[in-house]
Amino acid sequence: MATAHILVGASLSPAQPVVRHISPSDLYQSLARGVDDFVAMPSHAVFLCVIYPLLGLVLIGMTVGNSTLPLAFPIAAGFALVGPIAAIGLYELSRRREAGLDSSSRHALDVLHSPSLPAIVALGVLLMAIFLIWLAVAEAIYVANFGYAAPVSIRQFALDVLTTRAGWTLIVVGTGVGFLFAVVVLTIGAVSFPLLLDRDVGAATALLTSIRVVKTNPGTMALWGFIVAASLAIGSIPFFLGLTVVMPVLGHATWHLYRRAVEPDPNPHPDYRPRPRRPRYAADFPSSLFPTRE
Repeated sequence: MATAHILVGASLSPAQPVVRHISPSDLYQSLARGVDDFVAMPSHAVFLCVIYPLLGLVLIGMTVGNSTLPLAFPIAAGFALVGPIAAIGLYELSRRREAGLDSSSRHALDVLHSPSLPAIVALGVLLMAIFLIWLAVAEAIYVANFGYAAPVSIRQFALDVLTTRAGWTLIVVGTGVGFLFAVVVLTIGAVSFPLLLDRDVGAATALLTSIRVVKTNPGTMALWGFIVAASLAIGSIPFFLGLTVVMPVLGHATWHLYRRAVEPDPNPHPDYRPRPRRPRYAADFPSSLFPTRE
């Protein structure tokens, strides 16, 4: 039964969410709402604390024999593949603000109390697997063109990639394969995570609904994918600093795009709330470490 709940949610025969036709104007309005949410609930500091330690690890790897240098761009491009996971807290804040609930930053973790949490984790694992496969494929493309030897230096690596036939083959093939991965992630993750926060429908229903949204609105969703890719590319310059604003805005905008692409649930489930916790006092130690019945 636990597996069934992860796949289809609370009901074993759930009603399929109704998908709407959307236009480019819906994208622009979603972005405008995303900017408004970001201004009202700025979260750039959180992304600053996440992005720069990861960037630091990449830079450290690049200085140790340049062994990870060929994967620097695929890792940076991978932000688009794992973006729906990173933005899950932003969807929650936009959901709460839309519902008129307290939307302070501490509520970003309220997703941990969602009845759809197992399904959210399952889809998150799927996206992480796609990201790891992308890195493996990117490394294989590099090895096919340059062999297993690590680049001598950053400068030499740049010259090899930009001025040799093997380098241009790497760029063309890598970009083409990366585009295919991005299309897959856009298709399965366009609205799946916001839908799981909004309804207890299960991972399979959320994934299929996201596919239906893209199938119903191929041109509009292709434009959305271009907007996301262009925004992430611009935000990466210089030194990924712009991503601290771009990623939160895109995250909030994705929630509002979901609201426009999927009909509201006529019977929404009650808002989930964290279980109240009784205060603990120093005099209770060490008994407070152990669960008790009240």
